[in-house]
Amino acid sequence: MADLEEVTSGLRFPEGPIAMPDGTVILVEMFGPRLTRVHPGGKKETVAEVPGGPNGAAVGPDGAVYVANNGARFGAVDMGGGMLFPGPTNWDGYIGGRISRVDIATGAVSDLYTEIDGRPLVAPNDIVFDDHGGFYFTDHGMPDKSGRMAHLTGIGYGKADGSLIKEIVFPAHEPNGIGLSPDGSILYWAETWTGRVMRRKVVGPGVVEEPELVDTWPCLYGLPGFQLLDSLGVDSAGNVCVGTLVNGGVTVISPDGELVDFVPCDDILTTNICFGGPDLRTAYITASTTGRLLKTEWPRPGAKLNYLNT
Repeated sequence: MADLEEVTSGLRFPEGPIAMPDGTVILVEMFGPRLTRVHPGGKKETVAEVPGGPNGAAVGPDGAVYVANNGARFGAVDMGGGMLFPGPTNWDGYIGGRISRVDIATGAVSDLYTEIDGRPLVAPNDIVFDDHGGFYFTDHGMPDKSGRMAHLTGIGYGKADGSLIKEIVFPAHEPNGIGLSPDGSILYWAETWTGRVMRRKVVGPGVVEEPELVDTWPCLYGLPGFQLLDSLGVDSAGNVCVGTLVNGGVTVISPDGELVDFVPCDDILTTNICFGGPDLRTAYITASTTGRLLKTEWPRPGAKLNYLNT
């Protein structure tokens, strides 16, 4: 594995990177809060100010960027030395979870969904599109104002045209990153506090197979010790590459549930990975507490993303 190279710095908790065909990377700055374009030389350009807490992001069938917006579920904690951590909810700033749509040509921001099955979205975290014009997303949830109760949330599915949103997995435990296998037949998500990568078989657009009462297959892998999980990307071999917290880096897990590799990063909250470049062999990694976008050459190409990599 090549050394990690800094593309840019000075970002306010970057997440949700999208490697665009023109060589730029669009990402969110959760504590911006905004959507930012990073040019190959490191220049930063604001695409749009996004109210709330932009978290995960993906390009949809219309070329817009769809954002899993946690509504400012996390307050920013300055740890000193230029390090930002997500802290307790700033209730005065929390606007409620939502799926936001950003027109990257004009910077116009709109809310596509704020509810699911008649309930408010709590804190959507990450998003991935299928090839049917729909997207899967995680709702990370949050404690209530007492701090002694927490929302049970799950995995949702929505249509980019605003015609459908529904919950397809319940419950999931603080679900964070989400992704699809290269052929779209398996849905993966990472649970932050359990340190597990979970999966379900996709049997139709927005429909996943229900596991049996005692079924070990849905748990792809559980990390040992105190390691927490954030967002994820999938490579062309079907490996799940998941941002790993505390033990900062990227954990690579095979589709058979075996540990393939661990790529260390000098940031305790290494949150996201995406793949770009002409052959999808350039991995872009967000080092979030230190506000950097990094890149390295990956041993395998990334899996192609619907509506992005044609």
